[in-house]
Amino acid sequence: MLNSRKLAFTATAAVAAAVMALAGCGSAGSSSGSGDSGSGKTDTFTLGGLWPETGSLAYLAPPELAAEKLAVKDINKAGGVLGKDITTVDADTSDADHADQNTSATQSVLSKKPSFVIGPASSAVVKNVYKSITEQKIPMLSMGATSSDFSGLSPYFFRTVPPDTVQGTVLGQVIAQDGVKNLAVAVFNDEYGTGLRDTIVKTVKDAGVNVVYGEKDAFDPTETNFSSIVTAIKASNPDAIAIVAFDQTKPLVKEMASQGIDTHKLYFVDGNTADYSKDLDAGLLEGSKGTIPGVQASDEFQKKLVDAYGKDISTFTYGAETYDGIILAALAAQKGGSADGETIQKNMAAVSGANDGTECKTYADCLAALKSGKDIHYKGVTGIGPFNKSNDPSSANIGVYKFDAKNVPNFDHAQEGEVPSN
Repeated sequence: MLNSRKLAFTATAAVAAAVMALAGCGSAGSSSGSGDSGSGKTDTFTLGGLWPETGSLAYLAPPELAAEKLAVKDINKAGGVLGKDITTVDADTSDADHADQNTSATQSVLSKKPSFVIGPASSAVVKNVYKSITEQKIPMLSMGATSSDFSGLSPYFFRTVPPDTVQGTVLGQVIAQDGVKNLAVAVFNDEYGTGLRDTIVKTVKDAGVNVVYGEKDAFDPTETNFSSIVTAIKASNPDAIAIVAFDQTKPLVKEMASQGIDTHKLYFVDGNTADYSKDLDAGLLEGSKGTIPGVQASDEFQKKLVDAYGKDISTFTYGAETYDGIILAALAAQKGGSADGETIQKNMAAVSGANDGTECKTYADCLAALKSGKDIHYKGVTGIGPFNKSNDPSSANIGVYKFDAKNVPNFDHAQEGEVPSN
C-alpha cells in the first residue's frame, strides 16, 4: 500500500433528499436485539449465494465464489455456527439484461430456505430481486451494489461497500486533481451508471471542470456499435473521458482508438476497472485510472482466495467484501442464538461494532469472545466501519488504480471517507 488519505465526503442536496425519503425503512437495521424470533428459531445456518457467473459482470464471480469458499471453510473450522457446520446453496443470476434469470436464480435459492443471502453484486440485479428476498424476512448483503438509492432500502438489506456518492466523489476529485479542464462522460443508461455519472459530474463541476459531453446523455446497455457515440464525444474536444459501464467498455475503447482519441486519459469505475491485457492492444490504456470501492486485499488474503478457489483469479474485486459479509452474518446468528433471518438481521449491526465491543479480526476469535459473553466489533478484511442506520458501512475506503503498459490496473493509493447516513 502506498499511502492512505482521509477525505471527508458530503452528499449532494439531491442525493440527501433521496436518502431522507428512504429514512423510514432504514432504522431497524441498527438494532442489536436479543435475537428472539419465537417459533422461527433454528440452529442450522444455510447460506444462499447469488453470483454473476455469466453476463457482463462474470469476471467478478471468481473472487466472490472464492471468498464464499474461504469464509465457509474458516467458519466451519472454528466450530461452525451454533455448533453446526454451515451449508451453501448457490445460483447464477447473470446480469440485469437477463431479468428472467435474475428471478429464477433467486427463487431457486429461496426454495432452500436460506438463513441469509450474499449477493447479488450488481445494483440493477439487486433492484430486480431484493423484494422477493427481504419480504420473507431473509437478510441479504450485497458486496458490490453501490447505488446511492439503496441506503435504507430495507431493514433486511445490507452492504459492505459504500454508496456511489463516495466513489463518485473520489473519482471526480482525482479527475480535477489531474488538471483536467474539459471532461466527457460516456455512461450506460442504468441505475448504477447514471447515479455514478451524476455524482462525478457534480464533483468535477464544483472543482471548475467543464463537462463537455455526457451530462444528460446515456447509451443503451445493449449497445454494440459505438461509432456515432464516439464521434460525438470526439467533437466535444475533451481533455479526458470518464467511462461508466461494464463489458461495453471494450468495444467503446476500441472505437475511441480507431477514431484517434487519446485512450491514455480515461477514467474508469469499479464496473470496468479490470484486466484488459487479453482484450486491448498493449499500452492502449497506459496511464488511465480507475476506482474500486474497498481495500486492496493483502497478498496473504489473495493467496487464500486462490487456494480456496482452486485456480488462478485475474481480479480480487469484492473478494474481501464478500468474505466479510458472510462472516458478519454467521457472527450475528451466533450472537442471537439462532440462524433464522430475523435474528441475523437484528444482530448484524451489533457484531459490526455499532455497540463498540471487543475488537476481533477472525471468525474464531470473535466466536470465542461471543461465547465468553462479550460484545464484539468484527474488524475484517475490508476495514469498513460499523453498519450505520441505513445498513451501509459508516466508513469505507476507495482504491485508486492506474493502468500499466499491459492494460492491467495496479493499486496506487486508497482514500477513506465517512459514508452519509439517514
